[in-house]
Amino acid sequence: MDSSQLNWITGYIWGIADDVLRDLYVRGKYRDVILPMTVLRRLDAVLEPTKQAVLDMKANLDKAGVTNQDAALRQASGQAFYNTSKFTLRDLRARANQQQLKADFEDYLDGFSSNVQDILENFEFRNQIPRLSKADSLGTLIEKLVSPEINLGPNPIINGDGSEKHPGLDNHAMGTMFEELVRKFNEENNEEAGEHWTPRDAVKLMAKLIFLPIADQIESGSYLLYDGACGTGGMLTVAEDTLTELAESHDKQVATHLYGQEINAETYAICKADLLLKGEGEAADNIIGGPEHSTLSNDAFRAREFDFMLSNPPYGKSWKSDQERMGGKAGIKDPRFVIEHNGDSEFSLVTRSSDGQMLFLANMCAKMKHDTPLGSRIAEVHNGSSLFTGDAGQGESNIRRWIIENDWLEAIVALPLNMFYNTGIATYIWVVTNRKPEHRKGKVQLIDATKWFKPLRKNMGMKNCELSEDDIQRICDTFLYFEETEESKVFPNEAFGYWKVTVERPLRLSVELTAENCKRFHAACKDAKEPDVADLIDRVAKSLGAGPHLNFNIFMDAVEADAKEHSLKLTAKRKKLIQNELARRDENAEPVVKKVHKKGKAEADSIRGRFPNPVGDKSLVLEYEPDSDLRDTEQVPLLEDGGIEAFIRREVLPHAEDAWFDETSIKVGYEISFNRYFYKPQPLRSLEEIRNDILALEKETEGLLVEIVGEGK
Repeated sequence: MDSSQLNWITGYIWGIADDVLRDLYVRGKYRDVILPMTVLRRLDAVLEPTKQAVLDMKANLDKAGVTNQDAALRQASGQAFYNTSKFTLRDLRARANQQQLKADFEDYLDGFSSNVQDILENFEFRNQIPRLSKADSLGTLIEKLVSPEINLGPNPIINGDGSEKHPGLDNHAMGTMFEELVRKFNEENNEEAGEHWTPRDAVKLMAKLIFLPIADQIESGSYLLYDGACGTGGMLTVAEDTLTELAESHDKQVATHLYGQEINAETYAICKADLLLKGEGEAADNIIGGPEHSTLSNDAFRAREFDFMLSNPPYGKSWKSDQERMGGKAGIKDPRFVIEHNGDSEFSLVTRSSDGQMLFLANMCAKMKHDTPLGSRIAEVHNGSSLFTGDAGQGESNIRRWIIENDWLEAIVALPLNMFYNTGIATYIWVVTNRKPEHRKGKVQLIDATKWFKPLRKNMGMKNCELSEDDIQRICDTFLYFEETEESKVFPNEAFGYWKVTVERPLRLSVELTAENCKRFHAACKDAKEPDVADLIDRVAKSLGAGPHLNFNIFMDAVEADAKEHSLKLTAKRKKLIQNELARRDENAEPVVKKVHKKGKAEADSIRGRFPNPVGDKSLVLEYEPDSDLRDTEQVPLLEDGGIEAFIRREVLPHAEDAWFDETSIKVGYEISFNRYFYKPQPLRSLEEIRNDILALEKETEGLLVEIVGEGK
């Protein structure tokens, strides 16, 4: 069947919605009725030839007391579904009484197999029946759908003279028509379309990116395809078609098995219905969904691994409820998100609860095949935040690190803006595989495809452009050629990694043993019920002499000596009281000593915070108390020549010669900045151009002031 006939059928059904539902539903709600009714009419037409066989089988099974009847009834119907009601839709046309029609129609619905019941339940279609019945619209809908003016069945409709009035719709044509109907409804409701519907041009590109590199390696056999946020199933079916076509072009025969999970009930129902309409009953059974089936907290395919995976997960959407169901951030033990990596047996991929999009990528990576020649290939769409959000050691950065350090990230493609229905943000396709070809190993390709698109004649929501076939081919060619161009950059994996390191500077304090401070200290000790500490400081002040700018280290040595002599325990609380009340920051003071290493216990290394004793015993090595107010962090590229030490010597010490870095603070992070690699600054305008513009403006406004205020007297 050609596209014009399919478009006519789609238009006819669209017209039914306008004719029957106009005053009953707002336009955005037509889909609640039309989509499930279209599904029912198709299933009804497919089941007509075996209707009696199913009824006979049902009677025999009941008579024999068989309770598990599903397989036998499927066999009797010759399909992956059946209906045991005595009615067909044609039988329901002639009902004078709306109440009788409603009762018989509900009986008809109840006769469907469990997989169709699941679709109806998630469409919430039964909720529409009272409204349709009350408005006397149910019979009209059925009448129009079974009319000889349209054929949704697989067999042709024949005229009285034996000629063909309408050709039959095979499964593929029916599926195509249904997808077109869904697309029209999604575009009609463009404010929500992008949440469940990925533009077909983007899906085609994603499919080609995962299949083209291994097109000549595909062997005859079975392949498993998976989408963890499958929406209406478009990615799975386009990927299936792409793989089948590629295999056939290489004289191979492949069997594809589709698996998907979708949390939105209606979208899940559309996906499952579409597969049933295409005759893919097994695939329909492998689609799991509904509000209780979140991919993150309720993985439907824990034991499965897949050959090819592609997805468009939700962006910027909170997964806090999932997190709570999984035990809270600290309690998550899911092996997809808490893994072993680089010697860490509890390497956490858990992201911020405000955005779970990267967890969908982690979920896919956890389902890769590792023992097959082709391994697994993944294409997933993300917004820009997945490239850089998350600090070193946090979930988002750890996911990037895990993927890149395993050498799985093959490429990232930046798509044009405004390609999706409900958002104008930048989007990117991540291409991931655990079987990189030899020439790609240890490298990542970034492709800037933001300028390759065709404008739409009419905007669809925020979508104002699309990828033409030439654009898709150009992106794929750039990907396959793997060469450096203005739009293609190739980097070693390590180029995206960095060490995050804490840089410390010493705390410098002097003691103010002035009369005023000592008086205030006495009051603080009284409030803290520490009279012994007040007496201690009085004795130290007397021995050292009162005054400002006393050396803090000498002062504290005297305090500790006096405390020991008077058997007073210097607790951390008491030390803090003394420091807070009597010491002041003083950039000219000596650093506060935190720890003294005796001879042979530590090597002096000032850049790592171990300093030679400046006075007295030169064999001693000192560590200073860091000043939290002067603390800073630096990101040191993994490819930094000379590593962290060279970076600190070049970038930090010239500005703060007493600084050191804390080796225990080092964390590894990864981020990817497209702007850094592809941004082209606009050239500055010349002074002559600016001057000419100013003169032109002056000429335009000449005399304007006079017109406004009038001639001077």
